[in-house]
Amino acid sequence: MREWPGGSLGLYCGGGWHGVVPLRRLSAPDAARVKAYRKHAREGTLAPVLLWWVPFLDGWLILDGHDRAVAALAEGGPPKCVVLTRLSEEARWREEAEQLAEGHRQRAARLTAVPAHGRKSMDQGYGDLLAGLPYEPAGLPTWPLPGGARAWDALAARAVFQFPGD
Repeated sequence: MREWPGGSLGLYCGGGWHGVVPLRRLSAPDAARVKAYRKHAREGTLAPVLLWWVPFLDGWLILDGHDRAVAALAEGGPPKCVVLTRLSEEARWREEAEQLAEGHRQRAARLTAVPAHGRKSMDQGYGDLLAGLPYEPAGLPTWPLPGGARAWDALAARAVFQFPGD
């Protein structure tokens, strides 16, 4: 969604929209900061954009990296992203990850005589294996705010620093 704050999600929420919503107005592709990030995008050194999945939007919010996202798009590709999430069965996931890590440490200790390129390949395979561990994002808990809309407006007024008119 590139039109901010005037964009509309009404027709798109639910049913598989899976769009990305910025939390602030996106900078122009020729803005100074974006130009600096565009160089990183061309060189492959651009840091990822931090996203957060929001079920009721059926999409993601950009938490950090608005200008990096613009730079990547201006250079012709989607930005690399990292999703902030909470795991639904974190204890089980961590146990499995620790077992994999221990197995990797044991293999690495046995392979100290392996040339560096072999270790690099093994480390890449280990990273791919960890990245492929199954997980499902936990649902987003919600609850009513004591004080209702008036309390929300008061909280929002204190939180909005960059765009006080919002």
